[in-house]
Amino acid sequence: MARKGVKTHEELLVKSVAVRVTAAEHRHLKRLQLQSDCHSVGEVIRRTLTGRPIKLFYKDASLDGVTEELASVREELRAIGVNINQITRHFNASTGGHKRVFLAYQALEQYRKVEQKVNLLLSLISQLARRW
Repeated sequence: MARKGVKTHEELLVKSVAVRVTAAEHRHLKRLQLQSDCHSVGEVIRRTLTGRPIKLFYKDASLDGVTEELASVREELRAIGVNINQITRHFNASTGGHKRVFLAYQALEQYRKVEQKVNLLLSLISQLARRW
């Protein structure tokens, strides 16, 4: 991925400023860099000096279980959708009446599974809504 182009010479970082910090201060700056949208410690210092905001990202570990469960439900729904598509393809390709009835019952079972997963999703979303 290419770097963004700089429009004017004034926007280039051409002047160097050397600063010495203690080990504890460097650890603090490094921690800020890792938790933020800054790509280097120098960028943290530049943003601090110029008064530009530093966006810090925090991870809420209490929602990990809910997030994993949501991801698994999404995968299960995707798999059910693939099954329904395959059943529909076979249904449209078949000419026998008994086979079409059988495939329709299979599709009905898949749609019942979707209903169960949607109910699970609604309960998970209500849990999330209570926390927010």
